[in-house]
This record gives sequence, structure tokens and C-alpha cells, in this order.
Amino acid sequence: MRSRTNGMWWGTAIEAPEPAALARFYSELLGWPIGHEEPGTTILAAPEGPIYVVFQQASDYRAPVWPPVEGAQRPMMHFDFQVGDLDSAVAEAVALGATVAAHQPQDNVRVLFDPAGHPFCLCRDDGH
Repeated sequence: MRSRTNGMWWGTAIEAPEPAALARFYSELLGWPIGHEEPGTTILAAPEGPIYVVFQQASDYRAPVWPPVEGAQRPMMHFDFQVGDLDSAVAEAVALGATVAAHQPQDNVRVLFDPAGHPFCLCRDDGH
């Protein structure tokens, strides 16, 4: 596959029971605008380029379990966001509807769950 950048975009699709609500959560968290919305699908557009996150309706959605548990729905992917002030970033995410995971494997990272239960990480920028 050859890499061609003219007119191309890239992104990922995430299933959710309420895609519009989840897209609004990430829109507020990241400051990215909603680029498109229709029944069952809401698209977040990165302001810096052709990057999109598509939130799609899943009527039989099951939230992933983290840390993974054998036999349960595993996280298939997660977002990592670099932040300057970890405590204030966590507080902001929680105010928007996230919850903090009980298990925290690193001092400079906080694992949270978005309102649909997908794990995501806030990673402190230690200047590296």
C-alpha cells in the first residue's frame, strides 16, 4: 500500500450506546468540534488536520473491562492524552463525566473511563 496524502484523512470508529453524548464528552475534553452528526453516528474533527473520531451506535454495546479479566470484554484500544497538570486534567475529565479507574499502574498516568466505559489515559508531560 502506497502512502498518498492528497485528500486523505484518517481516524478511528468507536462504538457506544449513545454516540452523540460520547462525542460531546470528547469534544469538551479535547476542544475539538463536532464535524458531522446524523442518527446513530457523530463525528469529531481535529482542528489541526484531517483526523476524525467517529462514534457509532451499538445497540448491544458492552463496556470493556479494565484491567482485563479473562472471559470479559477486553479493551481493544484506548486513547492516551498528554497533559501538563495531571491533577487538574483528571478533575476536568471527571467534571465532564469520566470516572477514575481503581487500578492505576503508573505514577505519571491516570486511567479513566469515559461515560460509555471505554478506558483512556491522561499522561503527565514530564518534559521528555
